[in-house]
Amino acid sequence: MSNWLSQHGYALIRALRQLAGTPMTSLLSIIVFSIVLSLPAGIFILLENLRALSGHATDSQQMTLILDTAAGSADVELINTRLEEMTVIEGFQFISREVALQELQRESGMAEVMRNLEQNPLPDAFVVNLGSLSAGEIEKMQAMMQAWPKIAHVLVDTDWARKLDAMLDVGRLVVIMLTSVFGTTLVIVMFNTIRLQILTRRDEIELSKLIGATDSYIRRPFLYFGAIQGLAGAALAWLLLYFTIIKLNEALSELARLYATTFTLDPLSWQDSLILILFSGTLGWIGARWSVARHFAQIDHESAIS
Repeated sequence: MSNWLSQHGYALIRALRQLAGTPMTSLLSIIVFSIVLSLPAGIFILLENLRALSGHATDSQQMTLILDTAAGSADVELINTRLEEMTVIEGFQFISREVALQELQRESGMAEVMRNLEQNPLPDAFVVNLGSLSAGEIEKMQAMMQAWPKIAHVLVDTDWARKLDAMLDVGRLVVIMLTSVFGTTLVIVMFNTIRLQILTRRDEIELSKLIGATDSYIRRPFLYFGAIQGLAGAALAWLLLYFTIIKLNEALSELARLYATTFTLDPLSWQDSLILILFSGTLGWIGARWSVARHFAQIDHESAIS
């Protein structure tokens, strides 16, 4: 175990020396990693904030059940009982026709006209708090309630929810596509970076093989080199996104103040940050592994021929 740890420690030190030995090249590779990772990660942050915002809006979603004007107290009690049995809703409120008329008189400024009416034209109604139900669930509930007796209309606006869900689905697909394309690009970048290192150290590699060094011993520093560059690139991307969000929140705070509201962008959570760092480090390792396997096989083939 101690021998295994010492070998990996030696490989890690060799990789760090390689980074320090070519500071400009290493820095440029790290910057490339950070820039390429920043775009899909930035879109992901925007989608997560929109999802949170839509969640808050969905929490306040309501449905209004307008009863037939011929509905009596027994009909109201039946609907009230059915709503109490529904565990998927967060709550409901009954608004009688008398209360509705009083509210209309107070808010419309037509109290005298309303008092002269011979009959109250307004129906009874139930206002149902839907909580965080999806647009599909709301539509199914709307169709079910519309079939209840003495229900004249069921009013709910789900168009915005469907549109927002569709936009978020498209955004998630864009993030997946960008991550796949850019991830492949980073693997190729690391492949070429390690390729140049192998070419410049070919004599050293061949000599190491002659004196009995195993392929795993020789390639281990290259793998650490690729992983470290990937990790450093992700850390730099995280910092870029973090300070960008700070600047955007400064501008958004002024805009929100003008509309008498509050809204701020949240950075990556610690779970998403960890995934970003591990993903980038893995890409660097894969690129290095691919390059080492390809060029070591080429060196062995050429040595066998000669």
